[in-house]
Amino acid sequence: MSSVTEQVVAPRAASRPRKPAPSSALTIGLLVSLVITVWAGRGIDFTLIPLFTDLTRGREVLVEFFRPNWGFLARPAVIDAWLSTIGIAVIASLVGCVVALVFAMLASRVTAPNGVVYQITKSVLSVVRSLPDVAYGLLFVAAVGTGALGGITALIMFNIGIAAKLTSETIDAVDPGPVEAAEASGANRVQRARWAVFPQIAPNYLSYCFYVFELNIRASVVIGIVGGGGIGQLLYTQLSRFSYSNISAIVVGLFLVVFVLDRLSRVVRRRLT
Repeated sequence: MSSVTEQVVAPRAASRPRKPAPSSALTIGLLVSLVITVWAGRGIDFTLIPLFTDLTRGREVLVEFFRPNWGFLARPAVIDAWLSTIGIAVIASLVGCVVALVFAMLASRVTAPNGVVYQITKSVLSVVRSLPDVAYGLLFVAAVGTGALGGITALIMFNIGIAAKLTSETIDAVDPGPVEAAEASGANRVQRARWAVFPQIAPNYLSYCFYVFELNIRASVVIGIVGGGGIGQLLYTQLSRFSYSNISAIVVGLFLVVFVLDRLSRVVRRRLT
């Protein structure tokens, strides 16, 4: 019986296909990536040596950083800064996502009025996305002065670039059936976008809005450092005073706020979708 089994199993093992060898394109791609990485590192004189030789200089900073001053978070000025940060994120998310929805409709071939509008909108969004949030912060703080207004306008521009791109790509992938049915019934472009396209993208669009809101909480810290108000401005003040224990408490608080908001947004997304 065992010999029969061996005779049956042996041909199966012998007939197993061989594992294909790595393609030449993959090998060449990895080598090119390695060469580019080495070239970039040499171009900026990148080295890890200071990480091991100069780390002792920051021992006192690290010791203070790992002893957070929790009482600092309970101060009225810190609480006001947190409320300002959340307010900036809420307003920027609301305005930015609404404007981004309009741009997304114009940046999709499904809902754009014509090819000219489509190309112009895509180009404008590419320009908007080319600048990071901190660049917008510097620009608007210089234009309107320090405070929440500069931070809000900077985040609105930042949000438009992200939400419009994600939403327009979702519009491109909608089911054409409802769109064709709306066209056959005589609906204009606005009515087609409202009743045939938006119901299909609404769940994803709401997810993008929550994602942008989470980004705004983190980005508002950087915006605040350049003068956009909120907890970032307070963080920069503590950094200039070398109060690393207060900075550590703010960082931990930021982590907790982002974590809680992420969990809440997941719950809301499940309820809405």
